[in-house]
Amino acid sequence: MQIQWYPGHMHKASKEIKHALPDIDLLIEILDARIPYSSQNPMLASLRGDKPTIRVLSKTDLADPELTKKWQAYLEREQAVKTLAVTTQQPDKIKQIIDLCAKMLPEKTAANKVIRTMIMGIPNVGKSTIINVLAGRTIAKTGNEPAVTKQQQRINMGNNIVLSDTPGVLWPNVENRHSGYRLAVTGAIKDTAFQHDDIALYALEYLRTAYPEQLSQRYRLAPLPEEPLALLEAIGAKRGCLRSGGIVELDKAAKLLMNELRAGTLGQITLETPEMIEAEMLELAAIREQKAAKQTARRRGLEPHLTPPT
Repeated sequence: MQIQWYPGHMHKASKEIKHALPDIDLLIEILDARIPYSSQNPMLASLRGDKPTIRVLSKTDLADPELTKKWQAYLEREQAVKTLAVTTQQPDKIKQIIDLCAKMLPEKTAANKVIRTMIMGIPNVGKSTIINVLAGRTIAKTGNEPAVTKQQQRINMGNNIVLSDTPGVLWPNVENRHSGYRLAVTGAIKDTAFQHDDIALYALEYLRTAYPEQLSQRYRLAPLPEEPLALLEAIGAKRGCLRSGGIVELDKAAKLLMNELRAGTLGQITLETPEMIEAEMLELAAIREQKAAKQTARRRGLEPHLTPPT
């Protein structure tokens, strides 16, 4: 299933961001440390050019610390990109963003010129909390639901740094289906946009291989069932997600799993690695080539006709 969520205010915000970007000196993109690639906005990647960029990996208290380090090294291979790993409970570390802005634009700093920055991030990634820490006061709304911020605002951060805040923005077409699932698993997409059991089965297929000990310990399952559906049913049975006749309510079990995964109850978990993303990008490139070939064939009138079965 392809998972998409792009309400009208996000379309409006994307247009405003594109319009404002040429006047911005430095970009601050807040990423979810559990999904550092899937939480990157491809629109920003295509428009930023070589503009200095700070990628802040937020929610590192929920992510696998070894993989967070690996992702930082991977992201910093890109020109003019620096990373900072934080949690929303580390105000002193978050404030390092201000010093990093100055270091990345030494000419403006030396000339005492204003540094115009823009902060971006997907919904529910902790962006508003980070803004409030940087500003030293409550400016941006915070909440557990995605899409709390609905309009842009400009904030004077001191030290000659002006910050443009933007609403949490996804993109109209999440090409990589894995990224769509991961965004849903981590809570960046509203729960009304997908089936909970579908998302839970996707998560379990990965967790069963990558973090079997966390699953086994949390749900007291040994051995773990091999198939994701059997595993979800076992979790539901253990946690009392049952209806009459002892049948597991998959939706209830799925919601329980998602809530505990998002809250970090299962432990520090990262849902993607650089190696996984490299493989998925190759897969996506092949899909794009196939689609382009089909479109070319249609335009030329060469689309093969299916022969009816005999």
